[in-house]
Amino acid sequence: MTTEMEPWQWDEPTWRGHVERVRAGQRLVPSSWPGGARCAVAISFDPDHETIPLRDGETRPGKLAQGQYGSRVAAPKVLALLAEHGVPASFFMPAVSALLHPAEVEAYAAGGHEVAVHGWIHERNMLLSREHELDLTGRAIEVLEKLSGVRPVGIRTPSWDFSENTLAIIEEFGLGYDSSLMADDEPYELVADGRRTGIVEIPVEWIRDDAPYLMMERYGALRPYTPPRALLEIWRDEFDAAYAEGGLFQLTLHPHVIGHRSRLVVLRELLAHITGHQDVWCATHARIAEVARAQITPATDGPA
Repeated sequence: MTTEMEPWQWDEPTWRGHVERVRAGQRLVPSSWPGGARCAVAISFDPDHETIPLRDGETRPGKLAQGQYGSRVAAPKVLALLAEHGVPASFFMPAVSALLHPAEVEAYAAGGHEVAVHGWIHERNMLLSREHELDLTGRAIEVLEKLSGVRPVGIRTPSWDFSENTLAIIEEFGLGYDSSLMADDEPYELVADGRRTGIVEIPVEWIRDDAPYLMMERYGALRPYTPPRALLEIWRDEFDAAYAEGGLFQLTLHPHVIGHRSRLVVLRELLAHITGHQDVWCATHARIAEVARAQITPATDGPA
């Protein structure tokens, strides 16, 4: 007979302890962004490529070919589009993906973009022991540093999963920011069990991600019900609201998802809309984190 309690049986210290393990602290928005910009924009890509099927033990050519498209066709088009609009981006790349496509990593770095951590093989970290998660994160950092020439300063966990060990591992490797959680629209400081960490969170959201709208699973119920051009309206509205509030517009994309012809139209028009504003600061997540970190008040103030 199991002795585990149901959640409705937990006492207050138990449920409160779960909630407080990783929490949003002080919101980190400057009075104005660099250059006097009214709004900041952080465009990001997750070049997962072949790692999604590999993570699930899928080794047949079909799914792997879809991933190869992301590197072979989509990534060069994405880089050209970013250069056309003068927009720096952050590329959160699984280490196995980087090892499969080292020239791609070099191209990101040569283009002035950021290369950041996104796991080893897009593993599900909530199924890992602390030791395995620590090992894979460390190996991923080493691979990206070797291939890009720059040690990563930030992480986006695979699938935005966050285990009970993830934040401590981020601290252990001295990473300055995370981009996996969703407690705000704006950057904020991460708090661990009531302790301020100094680590900046650049929050993501499924609304601002191409995968939920455009992914398809042949043998499952997952289908892309949203027409690509409808995303332009959603994301433009998200940007316009961030601009009106003087905050951050953050977007997560995947080369193998957004990088098809009919979908790149959406990204091209969105970037044109964003860069059509004179007082917008487009920056990598690393630069956004630097500016956000400068807003952190002394620890004696407590979390906001």
